[in-house]
Amino acid sequence: MNKPFHFKQFSINQDQSAMKIGTDSVLLGAWTDLHPTTESVLDIGTGTGILALMIAQRSQAELIDGIEIDDSAYEQCVDNFEHSPWGDRLFCYHASLEEFVNEIDDHYDLIISNPPFYPDYSKSGNEARDLARFQDAMPFDHLIESARQLLTPTGRLVVIIPFSEESRFLNLSRAQDLFARKILRVKGAPNTEFKRSLIDLSFQKTDPIINDLIIETSRHEYTDDYIALTKDFYLKM
Repeated sequence: MNKPFHFKQFSINQDQSAMKIGTDSVLLGAWTDLHPTTESVLDIGTGTGILALMIAQRSQAELIDGIEIDDSAYEQCVDNFEHSPWGDRLFCYHASLEEFVNEIDDHYDLIISNPPFYPDYSKSGNEARDLARFQDAMPFDHLIESARQLLTPTGRLVVIIPFSEESRFLNLSRAQDLFARKILRVKGAPNTEFKRSLIDLSFQKTDPIINDLIIETSRHEYTDDYIALTKDFYLKM
């Protein structure tokens, strides 16, 4: 049995979830801007619930919803929400994104997602893991179009995707009248290539603020920028 993953203010059980806690979600949950006016948040493809829990720790938002299609991950997310300090503000829907868009009348100030993005050819054969990891389960254009329908007029969509997909994602977003406000490009070490892009989008057309982040200078030697970003969560930061 996998042990819970302990953060400074909450813990997460992940033995029933196909996708385990990784750097991507922690980066996204820590980097996302949270405004005082952010009252409603939606986490698309919530998995263990980590992003929703990080947002709950960082904000006073009264409504923080997650959507999860996988049975086991959904049940685990509900359990993680209930055992957190913010259970009264957290709720998980067991549904596909398409079902959710068709049935829910709510609109959100912030939509956050660590979407599946691995190519078809690397599928593992584990159905639950593949569902969590592969873009054909939730194509980028479906995510963006759904977010456009679910956002308030001043709302934002914030995602983490492969750096190699950044240009395509931005083009798809512009087609739905969503424009980048901020972009953070992440590399694991100084001499490696960029691996991830974190993108904050809104309906307001503007020139994005673009920054870089390096995670480590050497193995387990984290940069000051990475420590500053994640120190409110990781126990050893």
